[in-house]
Amino acid sequence: MARIDVIMPQMGESIAEGTMSRWIRQVGDTVKRDEPIFEISTDKVDAEIPAPNAGTLVEVLVQEGETVAVGTVVARLETDAAAASASPPAQPEGGAPAKAPEPAPAKPAEPATPAAEAPAAAPSAPKAPAGTAEERLQQKSTPLVRKMVEEHGLDLGAIPGTGSAGRVTKQDVLDYLEQGAPAAPSAPPVQSAAPAAPAAPAPAAAAPSRVAPAPVVEAWEGDRVEPWSKIRKLTADHMILSRRVSAHVNSLMEIDYTHVAGIRRRLKAQYAERGVNLTYLAFIVKAIAQNLRNHPVVNAAISGDNTIFRRDINVGIAVALDWGLIVPVIRHADELSLLGVARAIQDLAERARTKKLAPEDVQKGTFTITNPGGFGTYVGTPIINQPQVAILAVGAIEKRPAVITLPDGSDALGIRTKGMWCLAYDHRIVDGADADRFLADVRQTLHAFPEPAS
Repeated sequence: MARIDVIMPQMGESIAEGTMSRWIRQVGDTVKRDEPIFEISTDKVDAEIPAPNAGTLVEVLVQEGETVAVGTVVARLETDAAAASASPPAQPEGGAPAKAPEPAPAKPAEPATPAAEAPAAAPSAPKAPAGTAEERLQQKSTPLVRKMVEEHGLDLGAIPGTGSAGRVTKQDVLDYLEQGAPAAPSAPPVQSAAPAAPAAPAPAAAAPSRVAPAPVVEAWEGDRVEPWSKIRKLTADHMILSRRVSAHVNSLMEIDYTHVAGIRRRLKAQYAERGVNLTYLAFIVKAIAQNLRNHPVVNAAISGDNTIFRRDINVGIAVALDWGLIVPVIRHADELSLLGVARAIQDLAERARTKKLAPEDVQKGTFTITNPGGFGTYVGTPIINQPQVAILAVGAIEKRPAVITLPDGSDALGIRTKGMWCLAYDHRIVDGADADRFLADVRQTLHAFPEPAS
């Protein structure tokens, strides 16, 4: 018999740690190779992790709710020596080695590769002395944190770290921003020997670093207190950050789906025979993707004082789950047919609900659609999914009375299939005219949607 290590996998290149959400298998259980044995939560996705080999789970080293670095040994399997030698120990996504890492690595939080083990990190010529800004960035933050620090012009060394070994976490940056922390100065604040200003302003500048945290609310008798899940906390942080960063403006428009409803009615059975459910959302995604190319400012991102116009059109679809919200992405949506879009929506939604999404399934979105109308909501006012600059909320689609102009020019009341849209956009780069023109073009695309070939 032989024992092999099971490690915390690398779920995407910007992920440096993961939270053990749930052990699917318990000590003493026999598992098959590739059978899910535990579930993790990261900054990007919830996922079930398969066993690297068949065997018996003999040791659990990380308990539910614990957050550990990528590469940490979380469990051990006992398997026969032949199987262990035939199959190398777990090689997770990103190439992290399966052997036990140092318990508190002082290496960069960049995703580990086999060549980036601790011995390789000690070159003969040191690149920077200990304590430099560069080393602090590498040792005390993740790539996500460094990106946030850069975007907000902060001084990482001034942010108190609460993570392992004093590492600055995403929550530390959010708390620092919440406290009204000053941006990193372009030059060090040098105090001359003879002060030229009163001493009072100096404490005032330091004051924002200590602001009372969010209030703790008392639970009353009979109340039920439920700690936030990892995905709920990440969603909350992301929404607060988005509200703080983007200048949110909303434009609303009523959409007439009557023409699309007719096409859907004629094609629904045909698509069902191919195993695809043809929804209104498929038409909306197709129309959105078709028009984003002509409205690049809506398919953009902001980096400092620059606008990044995305080449790719990757439409994210918000999926409401029992344990939170996740946004899988349809890559190159503008290149897909209506059938391809419908199939992609169905596939991503199903894999989101069964926790089968891969890290790349939730990355690199350029525009997001959320569908509160699926629950009957008339319309919603969504929060932008950073770092994007626009998100569309689709309201309930239903038959409503409407004024119809007859061929002779007279008006009459009729029944039309209608729904409301709300586009939330970042007014720093998207003007109202930009948003309105985009909505009008998408609406026109739906009104004249071509009948797909059978």
